[in-house]
Amino acid sequence: MPSLITTSALQGLVPVRHGALALTDATPARITSVAPFKGREADVAQALKPLGLRFAAPNQVVEAAAGRCVWTGPGQAFLIDADPAPLTGLAALTDQSDGWVGLRLSGPGAEDALARLIPIDLRPQVFGAGSAARAPVGHMLSVVMRAPEGIEMLLFRSMARAAVHEIGVAMAALAARQQA
Repeated sequence: MPSLITTSALQGLVPVRHGALALTDATPARITSVAPFKGREADVAQALKPLGLRFAAPNQVVEAAAGRCVWTGPGQAFLIDADPAPLTGLAALTDQSDGWVGLRLSGPGAEDALARLIPIDLRPQVFGAGSAARAPVGHMLSVVMRAPEGIEMLLFRSMARAAVHEIGVAMAALAARQQA
């Protein structure tokens, strides 16, 4: 019987560097979709408190030592790297870990490179610390977040190669323009 080895969808694709920009793997170890049951929102908020978290408001990321809670749509969020066990019975919980990859674009000009692909204003004064949005990266659905190290994007695992290619092209174009 063959033995299967788990590999990242980003293996061999990142890191990508152009000029001062770096695209790296930021795939979380655990992603759980959380949708509080009707009337249980306050209970979910109470269950998240011991983790140092709260249920993320629209377009927000809440971060603590235990992990992050990222808004992903009306009445739903991703619990990233935190144990979802305290939410059992209070919300619909779905393990999404194998379905997503995370990419981080860092370096001066990251917002300029992504402006070619993401139709939202990513400048830090608009999309600052604690910001999150559902937005396409080119033609690919994603969750975009401001991180201390740059801009992070969660994309469907099946889109990993296309995402790295598209972001890499934008990075190269920006680097070439800066060198001209």
